[in-house]
Amino acid sequence: MQIFLANPRGFCAGVKRAIKIVEELLVLYTSPIYVYHEIIHNKYIIDLFIKKGVIFVNDICKVPIGSVLVFSAHGVSNKVEEEAKLRQLRIFDATCPLVKKVHKKVYYASLKDKELILIGYKGHPEVEGTIGRYNPQSSGKMHVIISSKEIDKLKINNTKNLNFITQTTLSVDDTVHIVNKLRSRFPLIAGPKKNDICYATFNRQKAIKNLSDYVELILIVGSKNSSNSNRLKEIVQLIGKSVYLIDSVKEIKKNWLRGINNIGIISSASAPEILVKEIVDYLKYLGANKIRELIGEKEEITFKIPKLL
Repeated sequence: MQIFLANPRGFCAGVKRAIKIVEELLVLYTSPIYVYHEIIHNKYIIDLFIKKGVIFVNDICKVPIGSVLVFSAHGVSNKVEEEAKLRQLRIFDATCPLVKKVHKKVYYASLKDKELILIGYKGHPEVEGTIGRYNPQSSGKMHVIISSKEIDKLKINNTKNLNFITQTTLSVDDTVHIVNKLRSRFPLIAGPKKNDICYATFNRQKAIKNLSDYVELILIVGSKNSSNSNRLKEIVQLIGKSVYLIDSVKEIKKNWLRGINNIGIISSASAPEILVKEIVDYLKYLGANKIRELIGEKEEITFKIPKLL
């Protein structure tokens, strides 16, 4: 059995920055560090931080007054930010800078009373935070869709003052299809020249398509609540290859590997490389005798952590 490793894989710059912020705070403060929502969507990392004393909350009211609070990489709404300030919390913002750019687009569009169509998954923390950046005093409105089927049902008040934006971790191919249909129905709609999908999501989706050419089975290392992980799984399913989304080597079942000569591995933008190494070691134990690293896009983007750290 041969192992093919996709490239790029693993942590993106936004995830690295968010993890670094929490790690630095654990060194600086002896009191508990609170994080609003999961810092990133990865079970291994969350469990690791819990063991170190980090407390994850979904309600600002559960954070004691004056405590240290970190906003997750997915970002938060204006309302959450104001609630945190009212509780006099020491706030450290780990929102991915690429998500922050989308927040700014939403805010400035609302100041111009533009109607906004957000392509994204309702209920996802990033989408909730992005919706919450639209100025409630604006005479405009926000709409959230995730498929082209929803476009015909949209009721737009002013098609001449209409913009679209996207969640950063969507399927590139699906988003292109949705945007094309939006432009078809609303010819005057404005939006980014390139959609808001982040570079890491784009690169990993490209990498998994390349990987699928070499293998019969693909293991995606990532958590079930990770948007970018699920989009990778959907791509392989559409291609028609066998695929499993797993948190760790413990989830692998030997019967998956029967008759498999070439197996591919990729990790999502929120999964650490150590999990890939454990899987490779396990497959080598089972008899894998060759490992091949595929060539992919080089990622050199980095984001600075807050000056206070």
